[in-house]
Amino acid sequence: MEDYEKLLDRALDLLSEKKIVRKERFEIPKVSVAREGVRTILRNLTQIAKTLNRTEDHIYKYIVKSLGTAGIVDNGRLILQGKFTEEEIQKEINEYVKVYVLCKECNAPDTELVKEGRVQFLRCMACGAKQPVKNV
Repeated sequence: MEDYEKLLDRALDLLSEKKIVRKERFEIPKVSVAREGVRTILRNLTQIAKTLNRTEDHIYKYIVKSLGTAGIVDNGRLILQGKFTEEEIQKEINEYVKVYVLCKECNAPDTELVKEGRVQFLRCMACGAKQPVKNV
């Protein structure tokens, strides 16, 4: 047992701090919001959709429904009726990621939405798990 602990101490001494740094490979994109009168514009909808590996249309439907407003997608932007803060829209994107992107089993972002019959599933490409999700 003493040999094991000596070897463990030696291994930790040999590791430099640079090698222990852990970096997350998935980050929820930050929203870029602008206001024009009574409209709120999400400027980076295309970038968010690409990062999350989802369609702009699916994200649009979720945000419009959860905020209880009307909106349109125009040239990679989401134009919402009403005044919303950056924090409110970011909160909705974070909730969208929890429900429609992250695997419930392994928490990996490597998922896809598949429809079987009338039921939509979130299928994880990393662990193979499959969970039903609400249709938007």
